[in-house]
Amino acid sequence: MSDRSFLDSLEIVGIKLGLDQIRALTEHLGRPQDSFQSIVVAGTNGKGSVTAMVERGLRAAGYRTGRYTSPHLVDLEERFVVDGQRVSPATLDAVLGRVRSASARLPAPPSYFEATTAAAFEIFRDAHVDVAVLEVGLGGRLDATNIVTPVAVVITSVDFDHQAYLGDTLEAIAREKAGVIKPGCSAVLAANPGIVREVVSETCDRHAARLIYAPDGVGAESRLKDGRVEIDLATPLHTYGRVRLGLRGRHQVDNAIAAVRLLEALSSDGLFTVPPDAIRTALEDVSWPARLELMQWHGHELLIDGAHNPAGARALAAYLREAYGRGLPIVVGIMRDKKVEELIGALAPAASHFVFTAPATGRAATPEELLTAATRVAPDVPAITRAQPSEALTHAMSLGDPVVVAGSLYLAGEIRADIS
Repeated sequence: MSDRSFLDSLEIVGIKLGLDQIRALTEHLGRPQDSFQSIVVAGTNGKGSVTAMVERGLRAAGYRTGRYTSPHLVDLEERFVVDGQRVSPATLDAVLGRVRSASARLPAPPSYFEATTAAAFEIFRDAHVDVAVLEVGLGGRLDATNIVTPVAVVITSVDFDHQAYLGDTLEAIAREKAGVIKPGCSAVLAANPGIVREVVSETCDRHAARLIYAPDGVGAESRLKDGRVEIDLATPLHTYGRVRLGLRGRHQVDNAIAAVRLLEALSSDGLFTVPPDAIRTALEDVSWPARLELMQWHGHELLIDGAHNPAGARALAAYLREAYGRGLPIVVGIMRDKKVEELIGALAPAASHFVFTAPATGRAATPEELLTAATRVAPDVPAITRAQPSEALTHAMSLGDPVVVAGSLYLAGEIRADIS
C-alpha cells in the first residue's frame, strides 16, 4: 500500500473529535508543532477567507509562512502551503511516509484529518516557517489543530452547521468554537450575535486572554464596484483609506476587518511586525478558490461558490442580487447531512433556474432528493435534475449567463477539475 493509499484508507475512520490521538501521533513525530508559532482560525463561515488574508499579510511583512486549510477542492497538496506555494507531491509523499510510520505505533489508526494535520506540522517544521496559520476543521475545542498553543486566534461568523457534533444551539456551537482560546493569547472575534459575544467573552475572561471584538471602533463604509467591494477603512490604530477587497461579496467586509484586527494585534503584542502596507496587501492581493470565484469556460462565465450551509447561501444570494439584479441559473449539489431545504430556500431568491446534481461522494443527496425539497421550499423556481455535474453545467449554460455553482465544496472542486 502506498502512503497515499494509506491516507485514503483512513476515510473509513470518519469524523473523530478529540485530542488524545493527535497528541500521541505528534509525540511519535517529535512534536513538530512546537517548532513554529501558530495562529488558529475558527468559525462557521469565513474562516478560510480570513486564513488566506492573515497568511498573505504575514508573508507581505516578510515572514516565512505556512497555511493549512481543509478540505481540498481538487488536489491534496492544496491543504499545505508554504510561502504562498502549495507543497510538491514529492514533499507531501515523503511526509506522509513519516506520518504512516508514526501511526503504526498507535493502538488505533488516526482519522484522515488527524493524519493530514500531523503532515502539515511536519511540512512546516521541515520548511522552517516562522508562523503557521491553521484553519480549524470542525468546531474547535476537540479539533486536531487545537493541540497547538497559538499566539493569537480568530473566530469568524458563528452559525448553525454540524449540529450533530457541535450542539443544537448557537450558544453550544459558540462554546465549541471558543475552545481554541488559550491562556494569555489575543482573541479576535468577528461580527457576531450577542450570545456568541457573551460566550467568547466568558472564555477569554476564564483564560486571561485579550478579547478584541473586531467591529469596535472600526469605520468601513463599503460600496460594490464592478463586482468587487471597496471600503474606506479605519481602525482604532490606523486609517487605511480606500481598499479594494480581493475577495468578492459584502460578507467579506466582516472577514477583512477581523483579519486586519488580528494582524494589528500581532504587532501591538510585539509578536510580529505587520506594517499598514502589508495589511493592505492582505486585503487586496489575496485569492481563495471557490469563494465567489469568477471563471471563464467555453465563452461562458461561471461563478463558483462553496456555500454549503444556509448562512453561506444567504451571503451568496445577497451578492448575486446586488451584483446582477436578476435571477441566474444555479447548479446545486448538497451533502445529505446539511439543512437541504433551508439552503435551497436561501438560494431561491437569486435563482432563475435550479439544476440539481450530485458530486461523486456517498454523502451527497441525490438530484431527485434535492428536486423534491425544492418543490416544497421554492416551487416557483423552475428546476431540473442531471446525474453528473458536467451535464448539469452544460444544461445550465443554455439557460443564461453567468452560471452559478453552489451548495458544496465537493461540487465546487469537481466542477473546477472538469473545467481546468
